[in-house]
Amino acid sequence: MSWQLPLFAVLVHGPSMAPTLHGGDALLVRRVGRIRPHSVVVARFRARPDLLVVKRAIREQDGGWWVEGDNGFVTDDSRVYGVADVIGQVVFRYWPRPGRLR
Repeated sequence: MSWQLPLFAVLVHGPSMAPTLHGGDALLVRRVGRIRPHSVVVARFRARPDLLVVKRAIREQDGGWWVEGDNGFVTDDSRVYGVADVIGQVVFRYWPRPGRLR
């Protein structure tokens, strides 16, 4: 039997979620089954299961989610890798500027 904690932490790398998030931001993530569009999520692309990403959930598609970064100049998201499976929703940033995300 596999058991996982309902919360986990991730560290942002790269500029794909700027201006919302920046490299070095530390996030607390809640594992969830239901995601709302425009939520910031942690996901894995079906085409790149080795890659864990922080992106914005845009819409449900093909049993997963179309996810995109907030930085329009960086396209390492569903525009390149297709649908992603969401692992959890970001609850808040706890470092270096604590607070909820919009």
